[in-house]
Amino acid sequence: MPQWLTDFCSWLQQTAFSQTLQNVEWIVPAVQTIHILAIGAVISSALVINLRLFGILATDQPLARVSARYLRVIWCTLPVLLVTGSLLITAEPLRSLGSPAFQLKMAMLVCVSIILLVYQSRLARTAPAATRADAAPGSSRVLTVAALLLWIGIIFAGRWIAYASGK
Repeated sequence: MPQWLTDFCSWLQQTAFSQTLQNVEWIVPAVQTIHILAIGAVISSALVINLRLFGILATDQPLARVSARYLRVIWCTLPVLLVTGSLLITAEPLRSLGSPAFQLKMAMLVCVSIILLVYQSRLARTAPAATRADAAPGSSRVLTVAALLLWIGIIFAGRWIAYASGK
């Protein structure tokens, strides 16, 4: 780990806010619970979109409607994940920021966000033309499967942070 990152983590860990997070024993478990519930909302929303694209679920509804409903959940939940994740990092900065698993998780998060933006923009362009309930372009299927796999990777990397610390 670079020295500047070690210095930053040491400074952050000594702040009053970080000390509060570390010393009030219910805060970190409560934040972790909210973080995990938010992850569940994102994963289940991504799964519903994938199942709809593959004609397994909600085939009586247009793809655009199903996607819009569940993309809204994903985008509204990401700020919750950002806040709770930031609190967890602040509580244990060296363990998080120095971990290769954390860095991998952040890279996958950037990738999945880009994929979601591309999928959403493609959906906005093709939705007016898609009148059949089962219309789903193959590229949309590839994008959403890639996003779902990245979300699963993010979950595994998040758990891996506890075991592959940057200390």
